[in-house]
Amino acid sequence: MPTTRATTQDRSAVRILLRLWPFVRPVRTRLFTAAFVAIVASCTGLVIPLVLKWMVDGPVAGRDPAGVWLGALYLLLLGIAEALLFGLRRWLVARPLSHVEAEMRAALYRRLQRLPVAFHDRWASGQLLSRATTDLMLLRMFLAFPLTFLLVNGVTIAVGVAIMLMQDWVLGLVVLGPAVPVLWTCVVFERRYAEAARRAQDQVGDLTTVVEESVLGIRIIKGFGRHRSQARAFRELSGTLRGTELHKARLLSVIWGVIVTLPEVAIGAALVLGAVRVADGDLSAGTLVAFLSTALALRWPVDSIGFLLAMSQEAATATERYFEVMDEEPEDPAADVRAAGRTRGGGAGLRFEGVRFRYPDAPPGSPPLLDGIDLHIRPGESMALVGATGSGKTTLTALVPRLHEVTSGRITLDGVDITAMSREELRGKVAVAFEEPTLFSAGVGENVLMGAPDGAGEAELHHALAIARAEFAHALPQGTATQVGEQGLSLSGGQRQRLALARAVVGRPEFLVLDDPLSALDVHTEAAVEAALRRVLADTTALIVAHRPSTVLLADRVALLSGGRIAAVGTHQELLRGNPEYAHLMSGVEAGEREDHR
Repeated sequence: MPTTRATTQDRSAVRILLRLWPFVRPVRTRLFTAAFVAIVASCTGLVIPLVLKWMVDGPVAGRDPAGVWLGALYLLLLGIAEALLFGLRRWLVARPLSHVEAEMRAALYRRLQRLPVAFHDRWASGQLLSRATTDLMLLRMFLAFPLTFLLVNGVTIAVGVAIMLMQDWVLGLVVLGPAVPVLWTCVVFERRYAEAARRAQDQVGDLTTVVEESVLGIRIIKGFGRHRSQARAFRELSGTLRGTELHKARLLSVIWGVIVTLPEVAIGAALVLGAVRVADGDLSAGTLVAFLSTALALRWPVDSIGFLLAMSQEAATATERYFEVMDEEPEDPAADVRAAGRTRGGGAGLRFEGVRFRYPDAPPGSPPLLDGIDLHIRPGESMALVGATGSGKTTLTALVPRLHEVTSGRITLDGVDITAMSREELRGKVAVAFEEPTLFSAGVGENVLMGAPDGAGEAELHHALAIARAEFAHALPQGTATQVGEQGLSLSGGQRQRLALARAVVGRPEFLVLDDPLSALDVHTEAAVEAALRRVLADTTALIVAHRPSTVLLADRVALLSGGRIAAVGTHQELLRGNPEYAHLMSGVEAGEREDHR
């Protein structure tokens, strides 16, 4: 997994959050309307102190019961109006923000599908899951509440301060006294809380990874009795996350303490000074009541600053994490034909010409895994690829459907450079079956037909199952509609491998790339699948990674991969007689197989 912990130096939360604008733009009218309604509702609440001033200096001082009842009616109507306006604001934002969250999640999913295999090799799935779930939930909450109320509370505070200064500028200055230390505290808090928020959200991703791996690997954990060590690893990560969350809570308590205490002290001082001035006749009782009511009405907008800043920092961190994935360079679009055009050359069939490959994240100066691969598989020919463990066989086969991109050199299909085709066209011509078969939480038929063009049906499905000797699917409880469960773990390894093989051949591809497709089969099933595969290989051009002589014998010729190069090409018998390295590899496999069958 890459290092996802981002530095918060020179980090502008506002600039990060502005990246949400393309997703917010379609619903901006309702959001702006909701913000305006909230401002009106908040300012409506500030009218209440003015009504109180009128009541105290008017009907109350003049002992006018009718005026008092009229003032009470005004207060009731203002309260109802404020409540209705805030309810309208919530109604306005609920539907559009759920739409924004859904669109962002869909965009992330699309990007994950387009990102190259090298990206998925580097990133832990838990980190990606946390971005698609927890982070997007935080962003929806931010857009629904903190974003609006940072604006609303700012306007409310400005209007409230203006009202207080108009009531009495001396008391207004007393209440404004804590503004400088509060602002300084907010600046310090924002920087420190941003670091803690980033750390916590990354730790959530790590924890998600552990949970996911434990669920998918439950058979290994139970089989080796490792539940205690896994539980210990979970507790350690959970404890680390708890410590980070407590650190966030401490930071929040400090800023909340400062923001609540200093304004309260200032209001108390204003109350004492105002009472003295009322006693001296310098200030009316109604003015003092209105001033203090306005100051108290501003308590929530001021007290919420710390809470809103904390949520804003968490949202900025969530946005940052979201765009870490969205900013990754995807595979070229569907029309990613290179400028070279669809030039032909190099002969028909499948050809590798001077192919070099090194992983993008390999250490600088390290030698390439594949260096100068030259290999020609003639039309209709099947070629077995043999080599020691770690020699790069699987990587070489992954270059054909462009799961990885060649570093230099080129690969052609029927004389056409594969980079001159769109990936959709290329992968329509080339079918693959990997050594580790991956099945999805879907029916058997759905899993197999993923390898077929749109419109394929039962006939193609039954034909592919027969070729792969996967007729066991018909005997499952619901036949080919049986759900195989996550990763297909409800099936045996051999059954999964046969279904993966059926998926590779169901589309009757022009080119077939098989990565040790028979490794999980027993001897009798292997023989049956080999017989069926011979019929398939007679009508296609195939590259087969092979580890066993029985698989090698399926091919017309064999290529030996050694030292990042094709060291020898020939028939199985020719290489056994003329290449000591190949003879050694095959003799070791045969000896191991004999030992296994004793």
